[in-house]
Amino acid sequence: MTVASRLARAADDARTALERGLHRLRDRLALLAQIGVGVVLAWTLASQVLGHTQPFFAPVTALICLGLTYGQRLRRIVEVTLGVAVGVLVGDGVVLLLGSGPLQMALVVVTAMAIAVVLSSGQLVVIQAGVQSVFIVAFAASAGQGLSRWVDALVGGLVALVLGTLAPTTPVARPRAEAARTVRGVAATLDDVAAALRTGDAAAAVAALEGARALEARLGDLRLAAAEGVAAVRQSPLLRHHRPQAVAASALVVPLDRCVRNLRVLARRAAVAVRRSEQVPPRYVDLVAELARAAEDLARVLDEHTLPSAGRGVLERVAGLSARAEPAAGLSAEMVRGQVRSMVVDLLVVAGMDDDDALELVPESHLP
Repeated sequence: MTVASRLARAADDARTALERGLHRLRDRLALLAQIGVGVVLAWTLASQVLGHTQPFFAPVTALICLGLTYGQRLRRIVEVTLGVAVGVLVGDGVVLLLGSGPLQMALVVVTAMAIAVVLSSGQLVVIQAGVQSVFIVAFAASAGQGLSRWVDALVGGLVALVLGTLAPTTPVARPRAEAARTVRGVAATLDDVAAALRTGDAAAAVAALEGARALEARLGDLRLAAAEGVAAVRQSPLLRHHRPQAVAASALVVPLDRCVRNLRVLARRAAVAVRRSEQVPPRYVDLVAELARAAEDLARVLDEHTLPSAGRGVLERVAGLSARAEPAAGLSAEMVRGQVRSMVVDLLVVAGMDDDDALELVPESHLP
C-alpha cells in the first residue's frame, strides 16, 4: 500500500468517525437540553427556595442522575443519594473527631467506600461515597453544612426524577431509525460484494469485507437505542402508549445481529473466491444483488414508519430464486448462496415474521 493510499484511507476513516460522532450528537441533543434544564432547576431550587449559598451538589446530582442515557435513571438516583448520605456521614464524623488533613482524607475515603461496598453492589454508590467524603474533608464543612449538601443532592435527584417522566419521544423513534441505517448498510455491502464478484477485483472484495465488519458499530448503536427506548417508555407515564412500538423496535436487534454475522461470512467467502479466482455462477451474483435491493426496500419501509411487512415482497422472491443450485458450483459459490438464504430468513424476521414462518418461505435446495 502506497503512502498516498494510506493517507486517503486515513482521511476516509477520520471522515467516517466524524460523521458517526455528529450522528451521536444529533441523537443526544434532546438529552443534553434536558440535562441543561435539570442543572438550572436544581441550582435554583436549592439556592432560592432552600436558601443554600453554594448548592454545588444539586446540579451535579441532577447531571449524574440524568446522564447521557435513559436507562436505569431511577437506580442512578437511588445510588447517588445513598452515596452522598454515606460520604457526608463519614466525612462529618471524621472531621468532628480528628479534624481535616491528608491523612484524615485518606481515612474518610477508605471508610466511606468500604461502607458503601457493604451497603450496595452499585459502583456509583461507592464512587459517590468517596467523592462526597473528599469534599467534606477538603472544604471542612461547618455545622449543619453536611446535611445541607445531602439535601442538595436529594433536590438534584428529585429534579432528575421529574424530568425523567417528561422524556421526549426521541428514544422511542430512534431504534427504528438505527435499524433502518443498519439494514441500509447491509444493502450497500451486498452491492459491493456483488460488484467485486462481477469484476474479480480483489481490493474491492476486501473493502466489502471491511464494510461488513464495520457494521458491528451500527449494531452497537442499535442495541443502545433499543435499550433506551424500552427504558424510556417504562419510566415515563407520558410515553406508556408507545410501549408496543418500543418493544417491536427492540425485537429487531437479534435478527439484525444474525444478519450482519451472516453478511460477514458471505463477504469473507466472496473475498476468498475472488482471491483464488474461483468461479461464482452469475446467477449467484445476481442473487446477492437482488438481496441488496430487498434490503434497501426494507430500510425504506423502516424509515417511513410503515408496517415492516411491506418490505417482504422482494425478500420472498429472493427466497424462491435461492433454492436452485448450480451443478458446477464450487465450495465458495455454494457458501455465498447459503449465506444469501440465511440472510433472507434474518431479514424476513426483521420484516415482522417469526423464525419458523420465515424458514418455511425459503424452499429446499434443488438442482435444475
